[in-house]
Amino acid sequence: MASRFTRLTTAAPKLARGYAAATSTKPPITLYGLDGRYATALYTAAARENALEAVERDLTQLQNSINKDKGVQAFLENPTVTRQAKADGISALLGKAGKVNPLTKNLFDVLNQNSRLDQTAKVLSAYAELMSAHRNELPLTVTSAKELDKATLNKISDSLQKSKLAEGKKLLVSNKVKPDILGGILVEIGDKSIDLTVSSKIAKLNKLVTDAV
Repeated sequence: MASRFTRLTTAAPKLARGYAAATSTKPPITLYGLDGRYATALYTAAARENALEAVERDLTQLQNSINKDKGVQAFLENPTVTRQAKADGISALLGKAGKVNPLTKNLFDVLNQNSRLDQTAKVLSAYAELMSAHRNELPLTVTSAKELDKATLNKISDSLQKSKLAEGKKLLVSNKVKPDILGGILVEIGDKSIDLTVSSKIAKLNKLVTDAV
């Protein structure tokens, strides 16, 4: 299977179709766009080979490298860097994680040969989204003017976990700090949002005053 993945170095849609035909394992959600197609093809191949978590570890290590060094992302997106130089660079980055799953290496061979390494960050994000859905998880982002303590986040999470908004899934909680909301919170759960921010209330008040004049 790994060798077949290596040979599929044409467009991402063909990559996805090749694996979709080879296995009955289906991704938990449907993703669109070029990055979604690459991530879906990788997920399908990894599921067939029982390597979902192994590939995820590889991609997480690479994501950490990108987060720590902005130069890594710039290198991947630079169109003036030769394919060979990018291949060497990717090998070095993946090598930092130790033993790398062949499917991970083959993915980046495909991305490089198709001049799509600039899509790396999006592909990593898309694969993470597939794995989250695979675990029946749902992202919960709480935006606040100041960082919230763990106890407060747990109260919000526990309350929403019992609601229909959670859809029976495990909530993955994160806190985003955004001072310009002034106060209150903005809750985003899956594709739904609840705006309880002070800035939102002020905007609504301003609109009422303006409309009344």
